[in-house]
Amino acid sequence: MRLARWAVDDSVLEGVVVGDGVVAFPDGVSVASLLADGLETALIRRSELESRPGRPLADVVLLPPLVPASVRDFVAFEEHVEGVSAAVDGKSEVVPEWYDAPTFYFTNPHTIRATGERVDVPETRRLDVELELAAVIGSVRGSTGENLDTAAATAHIFGYTVMNDWSARDLQSREMKVRLGPAKGKDFALTLGPWIVTADELSPFVDEEGFLAIRAELHINGELVGEDLVSNMGWPFPELVAYASRNSIVVPGDVLGSGTVGNGGCLGELWGRNPDAAPPPLEPGDTVRMLIEGVGEIVNTVGARVPAPPIPRARVRTRRRTRAMENFG
Repeated sequence: MRLARWAVDDSVLEGVVVGDGVVAFPDGVSVASLLADGLETALIRRSELESRPGRPLADVVLLPPLVPASVRDFVAFEEHVEGVSAAVDGKSEVVPEWYDAPTFYFTNPHTIRATGERVDVPETRRLDVELELAAVIGSVRGSTGENLDTAAATAHIFGYTVMNDWSARDLQSREMKVRLGPAKGKDFALTLGPWIVTADELSPFVDEEGFLAIRAELHINGELVGEDLVSNMGWPFPELVAYASRNSIVVPGDVLGSGTVGNGGCLGELWGRNPDAAPPPLEPGDTVRMLIEGVGEIVNTVGARVPAPPIPRARVRTRRRTRAMENFG
């Protein structure tokens, strides 16, 4: 089953994708309500939800398939870490700590973009993208979503969607030298779409170790730039979900990105490996297409560079520990 949200005549509708058409949910049903009910309940209702009258996909404008509760983005592909570290930090390496646990950061759930959107960007000269698969969390009867083991985490994966973690590498490189972030190098845009594919549809691709052996491709201006199998992750998705829930909680509507696939899932990796032969940074007007087998594709065009109000440099302070009262009214 494929869940989607779309716009028609200034109205926002939600429903399922059936063939080349979309079928709106009955009153009281939404993507959020199905995530809250959980995958098992959604699949029981599948026939009911898909049997209603529909309309062609070509007649609607797809929106992001959900409004995320939160977005965690992992860095689960060794090959990506190896290549992009040289482009961002000037040194190609996979630090030993990477192997210890699946590290992630939280990014902005309020700047989610849809496939087909023109995406405006900051004043960056090193604009990049990141091809990822993302898991979407649903509820499980009797589970709080806290401290999950791998089996429980598997049950919480409602489905998957394609994810593009847009990246301004020059901004990212500067802020990560302060040992925090990424922040403004990432939080301006993140594409999710075109829909959520329920986990049962991808079960035939799960290998004997629990990894999803599906193909991922990045195309820029019609040219294939990178390709990989999602099964090259260092950890399968249930382990990412379990780690996210450790001494914490995952809730319906949470999105967990895999991190960028290897072998050219982003330009930064290619810049780090062979800067003379790599494609240049993205510019306004460039078109980015990401395709993941069994899930779908997202396509975006780079929009304008948008200036932001300036922020002054830090003021070096005296570090005085007491105040002179005569300086206050």
